[in-house]
Amino acid sequence: MDAKSIGNSIAKLRKKSGLTQSQLAQKLNISDKTVSRWENGLGYPEITQFPVLSELFGVTVDYLMTGKRKGITLAGNILADIVKNVDCYPKIGMLANIKELSRAVGGSVPNTAIDIAKIDRTIPLSAVGRIGDDEYGRYVVGQMNRYNINTEMVSVSETKPTSFSDVISQPSGERTFFHARGANAEFSPEHIDVSALNCQIFHIGYILLLDSFDKEDPEYGTVMARFLRDVQNQGIKTSVDVVSDSTADYKAKILPALKYCNYIILNEIESSMLSDLPPYDENGKLNPENIKKTMQFMASQGVKDKIIVHCKEAGFCYDVASGKFTAVPSLNIPSSEIKGSVGAGDAFCAGSLYGIYNNYDDQHILEFASSAAACNLFSDNSVDGMLNKNEIEKMAEKYGRKKL
Repeated sequence: MDAKSIGNSIAKLRKKSGLTQSQLAQKLNISDKTVSRWENGLGYPEITQFPVLSELFGVTVDYLMTGKRKGITLAGNILADIVKNVDCYPKIGMLANIKELSRAVGGSVPNTAIDIAKIDRTIPLSAVGRIGDDEYGRYVVGQMNRYNINTEMVSVSETKPTSFSDVISQPSGERTFFHARGANAEFSPEHIDVSALNCQIFHIGYILLLDSFDKEDPEYGTVMARFLRDVQNQGIKTSVDVVSDSTADYKAKILPALKYCNYIILNEIESSMLSDLPPYDENGKLNPENIKKTMQFMASQGVKDKIIVHCKEAGFCYDVASGKFTAVPSLNIPSSEIKGSVGAGDAFCAGSLYGIYNNYDDQHILEFASSAAACNLFSDNSVDGMLNKNEIEKMAEKYGRKKL
């Protein structure tokens, strides 16, 4: 252990908590001279004192010892998915048969967190969001707890039910969502103690589906933008995801937040709504050049590190510092093996965050993310198809990749 690093961490956390050396000493039943010695790097706490300091400051023991944040916090939408596999999508007035009915976690937080946990159990993960005091809420939190995801910052509404979606999944894998906003509509920055966040990356999704965060802010444009600024001021990297909403004002809700994003991960339709550049040509063929220009536009709006866009055909990454544009085709999964695509976007996001967290190069980030997304095609719900890191890395050898 490095006494100087530990001392710096204790001093910083003490001041952040508004405590004097004497006040901290009183809480620990030690002398203020001992605290002073720690902060000057002339010694460090006994091993039994680290858990007490950790709880007092709201950080991990590892952070106290190294001064470095670890892990990923996933915030935003928490809901239950009621998945209904139908034999067709009926026209108005017609009937379709529900072939299978199941319940699964849904939303950015549980989908992405559980996917990352299944990829690699060693990464510290925390969930932040809002649920109702009901069966769906207990179910979703229970599922996250199964994977050792910290849910202490998931708050419970006294008035709103847990958000849910009826997911109508067709034989082709295409799906339609009927969504009840529920407790997610209440979720706001007031439910997050930013000073207590102890992570390397803070990811929040979905913009356009978090009513309180999407509200206008007179200074920052949106409440989300102000909130992301506050998170960055804690020395934490920020990441956002977006939901596809045909009725939303994408520019008004998303552009203000870009200035305070280190990373943004979204699909080709969502990104094109910001630049007005169509991702496909008049013949329906993917237009990578327009996608690149859209990503450059987002960089000009303030994204600091990486912009990642995904679609069925490929994934794209734009590194802001170097201006490098990377494209990787999706895996060539036979249609006969596809059971559904629920949660594939969140799985791609999980793979991207995992690659970013582990300092993969852009090519590797996209290769890993596209393989992670493909895992979800083998399941009809949002998380059951996810595999571990080693199995994901082998998928390209088995299936190969499409051609752009």
